[in-house]
Amino acid sequence: MTNRAIISTPRAPEAIGPYSQAVKVGNTVWISGQIPLVPETMELVQGDIRAQATRVFENLAAIAEAAGGSLNHAVKINISLTDLGDFAAVNEVMASFFNEPYPARACVQVAALPKAVDIEVEAILSV
Repeated sequence: MTNRAIISTPRAPEAIGPYSQAVKVGNTVWISGQIPLVPETMELVQGDIRAQATRVFENLAAIAEAAGGSLNHAVKINISLTDLGDFAAVNEVMASFFNEPYPARACVQVAALPKAVDIEVEAILSV
């Protein structure tokens, strides 16, 4: 694939495994799942689900910008939560990062996430 580009920015956490922050092929960008890590320290954000979700969407936004777009270029968002009781709070945070029309989205409850966080979000963009 000659038009495949790896997207990387210091404004988002480094990958904690064998994956890239994002991959861009043509006008499509696949952003890897982001957890509430602070890029500069690679430490987890302390606080409630709102603080964690805010950090996750800030990380996604930084990667989207590095790929030449913004979160408003998102066509699909996948959210994993360890507690669906956090659904409403995460909706409020997400709405503050996007303009209408909103992207398609899935939100599921999972048993566990990396580093025992409460939220992980991945995105697909068309830029």
